[in-house]
Amino acid sequence: MKLITSTEELASACSRFATQPFVTVDTEFMRETTYYPKLCLIQIAAPDGSTALVDPLAPDIDLAPFFALMGDEGVLKVFHSARQDLEIIWLLGGLLPQPFFDTQVAAMVCGYGDSVSYEQLVNDVAKAKIDKSSRFTDWSRRPLSDAQLSYALSDVTHLIKVYEALGKELVATDRGAWLDEEMAVLTSPDTYRADPDQAWKRLSSRMRKAREIAVLMEVAAWREREAQSRNVPRGRILKDEAVIDIATSAPRSVEALGRLRTIPAGFERSRTGTDILAAVERGLSRDPASVPTPERGRARSGGNGALVELLKVLLKAVCEEERVAPKIIATVDDLEALAEDGAADVPVLHGWRRGLFGEKALALKAGRLALSAEGGRVVVRELPDA
Repeated sequence: MKLITSTEELASACSRFATQPFVTVDTEFMRETTYYPKLCLIQIAAPDGSTALVDPLAPDIDLAPFFALMGDEGVLKVFHSARQDLEIIWLLGGLLPQPFFDTQVAAMVCGYGDSVSYEQLVNDVAKAKIDKSSRFTDWSRRPLSDAQLSYALSDVTHLIKVYEALGKELVATDRGAWLDEEMAVLTSPDTYRADPDQAWKRLSSRMRKAREIAVLMEVAAWREREAQSRNVPRGRILKDEAVIDIATSAPRSVEALGRLRTIPAGFERSRTGTDILAAVERGLSRDPASVPTPERGRARSGGNGALVELLKVLLKAVCEEERVAPKIIATVDDLEALAEDGAADVPVLHGWRRGLFGEKALALKAGRLALSAEGGRVVVRELPDA
């Protein structure tokens, strides 16, 4: 197994891949000590048996031929659990693969569960075993061992059979269109744009007061910009717990900041402490009427807890019957919204999801559907008109 370390070798390999109907792709990267992922290896395989292991850390290598292949609309790009791989391609190449297929999403549609592992999928579909001993090795160190390269290459060679089997199943069940919405999210640049002004949403579920959210918005945005500019994990700048403490207590002096239990000793007198206090002041100066309410912070009215639980049971029963993962049909938030409002604008009341589950959910709410247990299974029954 030879690593591609030059632009010329990469261009030659990508020219061969460009003649194929599809290629399978994976990456190995490190991001434990950085904000942005550090690309360490690219693996590609094709149905004609061609393979390539690309070293993006090689001196002077230009990845332009690889990005051209990713943008080649004549070649389908197949990944498994592609979100982080696509983030890297977007950050480094400024594009997202088209056309594109994610076997993890396809596996959910084909009834393999909400988060089936790649190893299990290879075992079930490709009837093969993957040696996982190299999974957590340091991919940035050179030279890479034969064991590392063998493990990395197996990720894309087995993926060929997985894709072909899932593709056939999607055709047989006429569920290909079910993937479109999920694929559209994965291939949208908005999915990978780390907007500092939106960073507060990750932590907002604990907040209820407009004043707290306003401070959270400013402090979280400041932390995100600092992490991006220094290329370090956001937790290296300030832990989540500290951001939440600052938002809820809104310290306005060095002394008040230093009294917070999550702030390290002496931290409050540093330049970072000054920046944090300035962010707090910006938050406090916001007009409370302009502060958004986080979705998870909006209390559901009407005491619909029991109904939500019934909808969860219905969802599981329908998904077991149809052999599809619940995660791709509806989230808990969707079910809560549906329990509160039968006309809620949620995905489950649109398109194929409505036909599969949404109509049944509305019928259950209206008392036209019943759930019962028979032979150890939940059975869904339509009730006769009163």
